[in-house]
Amino acid sequence: MRMLVLGAGLQGSACAYDLLQQPGVARVTIADLKPERIPPFLKPHVGKRLTLVKLDVQDGTALRAAMVGHEAVQNAAPYYLNVEISRAAVDTGLHCADLGGNTEIVFKQKKLDAEAKQHGVSVIPDCGLAPGMVNILAAEGIRRVADAEVVKIYVGGLPQHPEPPLNYQIVYSLEGALDYYTTPSWVLRAGKPSRVDALSELEHVAFPPPVGELEAFHTGGGISTLPWAYEGRLRTMEYKTLRYPGHVAVMRPIRELGLLDLAPVKVKGKEIVPRDVFIATVSPKLTKPEGRDLVALRVEVRGRSGKGVAWQLLDYADEAHGISAMMRTTGYSLAITGLMQVDGRIAAKGVHTPDEAVPFADYVAELAKRGVEIREV
Repeated sequence: MRMLVLGAGLQGSACAYDLLQQPGVARVTIADLKPERIPPFLKPHVGKRLTLVKLDVQDGTALRAAMVGHEAVQNAAPYYLNVEISRAAVDTGLHCADLGGNTEIVFKQKKLDAEAKQHGVSVIPDCGLAPGMVNILAAEGIRRVADAEVVKIYVGGLPQHPEPPLNYQIVYSLEGALDYYTTPSWVLRAGKPSRVDALSELEHVAFPPPVGELEAFHTGGGISTLPWAYEGRLRTMEYKTLRYPGHVAVMRPIRELGLLDLAPVKVKGKEIVPRDVFIATVSPKLTKPEGRDLVALRVEVRGRSGKGVAWQLLDYADEAHGISAMMRTTGYSLAITGLMQVDGRIAAKGVHTPDEAVPFADYVAELAKRGVEIREV
């Protein structure tokens, strides 16, 4: 297999690392504007099975040229580039998977379905943790529970050793996290897609020690197109983010005071964006180079009869290699999807979301091989 990874950031690097652990992968190419920024755990592979290419993915001609000679592209570039990258992959005859995260863009990618089928390739958006892993688990639960009516999904990337006042550290783009804190969340209510306020409907969820009790609240983007896929078939479906207790009590006032707004305000004669100032101010305090993270996940599906099924995950940073839990659960998920596209375990051609196309048993087994163990509870 010859695989192209777009993006040398955290998730792209984790995806490339995982691909390099697979004996069936002959070559991995990482393409980025600054490919030399790869982390230390990838550097021993450069010049062997790993190739670095400088690329502006917004240059359509250069992007298509970089795709030539590969069988699949794993796209870890910013989400707003996903439509054009998917189109380039279809044009070039490559399978394509990305991390998604923006529902409107996924619907635009769906419009490439007929063209992808004509070229005999599959395009799968939303292949990370949430959306991604949780969508696959939810779909399997709905298949198993014949009278399924309620699906609840909880996910959080957390520090192993929280520090006040937010008990949080940056595990992926802070800008992206704040988008989720300020964008209404799509859910299913009474069988219809509905929007609810981010940071709302706080509840508490218990995990095994040493994690213990966490708080859960609505955020946007986590389940992508699922509310529309199951409209009229389920009564309730919702996604909530997990944090240590007390997080919302700090973040809601910050948001309500306007400190996360995107509209510029005048300060001493100059226009500034409040969110830009907030990010610049808090990022150094929330960036913990030596901080170890964990990922907590629970997916619950319940039926009208009261019967149901649930899965749980607690994954921890790989300290030996310097790979965070968020990178393991997100970047490895992207890599696994690409591998299954190429080897045929994902058989459907066209554009499909993970819940539609990714085989549950194979996916969970592949994660387990990497020490990411999803347990039925």
